[in-house]
Amino acid sequence: MKIITNAKITKGYEHWKQMFEENENLRQEYGLNVLAYGHPKDNNEEIYTVIEVESMDKMQEMLKLPEMIKLRTEAGVDLDTQKFILLEGGN
Repeated sequence: MKIITNAKITKGYEHWKQMFEENENLRQEYGLNVLAYGHPKDNNEEIYTVIEVESMDKMQEMLKLPEMIKLRTEAGVDLDTQKFILLEGGN
């Protein structure tokens, strides 16, 4: 299943990007594959990711891990603004 996520960030895009990239091992452990990420052209205080997941249950389990919550918070993700859009179709 492919998912688009969106959230506001508070510590700048470069800080978020560095921490996001450093978190690859945990994502792989839970079966998340990052297809793309970035921010709107004129707004680097909002990020988008496109991910593919093996299992929604595993992804939700990962998002609830205290270490993942801490990583996302330290990266500047405003957790209250995060949105998940489940995509249908495609390969």
